[in-house]
Amino acid sequence: MSLFKRHTLGRSALSIPDICLGTMTFGEQTDETDAHAQLDYALEHGVNFIDTAEMYAVPPRQETCGASESIVGRWLKRQAREKIVVATKVAGPSRNLDWIRGGPLAIDHANIRAAVEGSLRRLQTDYIDLYQLHWPERNQPMFGQWQYEPAKERECTPIRAQLAALAELVEQDKVRHVGVSNEHPWGIMEFTRLADEFGLPRIVSTQNAYSLLNRTFETALTETCHRQEVGLLAYSPLAFGHLTGKYLSDPTAPGRLSQWPSFGQRYTKPNVAPAVAAYVELARSHDLTPTQLALGFVRSRWFVASTIIGASSLAQLKETLPATLTPMHAELLAAIDAIHLRYTNPAP
Repeated sequence: MSLFKRHTLGRSALSIPDICLGTMTFGEQTDETDAHAQLDYALEHGVNFIDTAEMYAVPPRQETCGASESIVGRWLKRQAREKIVVATKVAGPSRNLDWIRGGPLAIDHANIRAAVEGSLRRLQTDYIDLYQLHWPERNQPMFGQWQYEPAKERECTPIRAQLAALAELVEQDKVRHVGVSNEHPWGIMEFTRLADEFGLPRIVSTQNAYSLLNRTFETALTETCHRQEVGLLAYSPLAFGHLTGKYLSDPTAPGRLSQWPSFGQRYTKPNVAPAVAAYVELARSHDLTPTQLALGFVRSRWFVASTIIGASSLAQLKETLPATLTPMHAELLAAIDAIHLRYTNPAP
């Protein structure tokens, strides 16, 4: 029997385990053999929730775009499809990803349609359980930005039109449920309001960064998502490896950030290192590894529907998956909050 709890996302009947296997390393840091071994291991332990995206592997580049979905797809065709929950995402507008559908500057009907058809083909499936907008088209702070700037406003596809495009996919049974990612309270409110007002598909989840270094979700999104019945799929719970403590003693330790130094701007801010050091010390004082503290904390939050963990190897997954089960007692949580108040959201 699986040790992982299950949650129902939003107002849907979609049941997911409280741990999800993220796949953004597949096709870059992780080869197909190891990736399939990770998928097998996760499934054997009750984790049947897989998250990917059309732009993965990460960091994104033309040569590996779609590789993660393709690797998952070749595994998926050997499984009982109805027993696997597959989530993927349509890339948002970007001037730096011109190899994705010609570098679309909109999440409109044509781009959503083209994206989902590509994902279905690579995943070798007839439907996607959870289809997510990877990041908003509109102007908002994200990926390490922390201030809203009205001067950067731009034309964008209305949210109602985005929902209408998704509704068509739901009606055609290509998509079962829809969600968003990297969203803010205003976006959550608009997506749910317009869905309710016009009878369009209601988002069931938002996939946002959440970790000991980034608890910004708690400020306003927690209430918004609770009242609007939208589940949090928490990504980067280890803060790109920072919360393992490995970069404290060796900034060049093997990992994504040492391989691609310009990647992960969220973690270049001044209070990241002292906050990590404090959490590492706290973990060790309670006979825990830093990984156990970081993952156990995220999984313990009442508002987290599922914690997304990724691994560059099966060996790493065999460490991180059990670590998510680390119990969090009141004294430990109080000590975590004390550090949080000293170093509040050093990596928003």
